[in-house]
Formats: sequence, C-alpha cells, structure tokens
Amino acid sequence: MSEQGTTGWELPAQDETADPTTIRVDQFFPHPPEKVWRALTTPDLLAQWLMTNDFVLEVGHRFTMAGRRVEATGFSGTVASTVLAIDAPRMLQVTWTDAAAEDLVPTTVTWTLEAEGHGTRLFLEHAGFDPDDEIAQLSRRIMGGGWRSMILRRLSEVLDTSA
Repeated sequence: MSEQGTTGWELPAQDETADPTTIRVDQFFPHPPEKVWRALTTPDLLAQWLMTNDFVLEVGHRFTMAGRRVEATGFSGTVASTVLAIDAPRMLQVTWTDAAAEDLVPTTVTWTLEAEGHGTRLFLEHAGFDPDDEIAQLSRRIMGGGWRSMILRRLSEVLDTSA
C-alpha cells in the first residue's frame, strides 16, 4: 500500500490534470499487428498478461475476468464485460465493470492497433469514469497506473515468448 492508502499503482502526478473520465495509453510493440491481436483476443494468451477469462471474440458475448480484490476501491476482483465492437485485427472494444457491483455504470476499454514500421502501435482507451465520484477517480488512478506499469509490460513479455 502507498501512503495514500491505495495499491501504489496510481497515475503519475503529471496525469492528474488529464481528462478525469479517461485513461489513455500509447505503446509500441516490435511485433506485427496480427500477433498483438492474437494476444488481445485468444483466451489463453489474454490470461497470461491480463486475467483468467471466458472471452469469446463475438459482439455481444458476456464474459468475466478473475483478478484480485482491491480493498481501497471495494473492487471484488472479478470484472464483468461484454464485447461491444470488433474490427479485426484493428480494434476491440469491451465494457468493464465490477461483477459484484450491479449498480455501477460500466466503463469501456478500447484497444486500437496500427501497423508502424516493423511493429504495432497499440492505443488503449479506458473511458467512462465519473469525474465527480471519488471512488471512480481513485479507480481511474489505480487502473491507469496498472495499465502503464504492469499490464502492458506483461503483454510485452507474452508477445516476446509466444509464437
């Protein structure tokens, strides 16, 4: 736990003035878009860098991902999601909410891939955080730090070791 009583994965201070409703991450991977797409959409690969899941690449499919509980925000540890949009192998959009909090308005996560040189530029946008809700803002800071410092690093490791 950090001094603020959270997990220590908060967004860096320079991001505090950014759009309070959205997390944006721009990351280059030295792998072709098709390989990055497979890591985003293949359940076994997704489990290696994000969370165990029952994902199916189909618009309307509802799935869950099992992570770990976050006491600071009351997050149960299980994400409930629905596939909203697919533009293979370029874009995937899903909802993202705590499976145990039925009254929460889900946020959306959109992964967009663009070929760049000998690799892929991945744009992640996690949007829909209530700017007036203290817990939503704490969640945004924790998840923003997690996307940047842990999750995309693990995705890079999976890409480096998978076929």
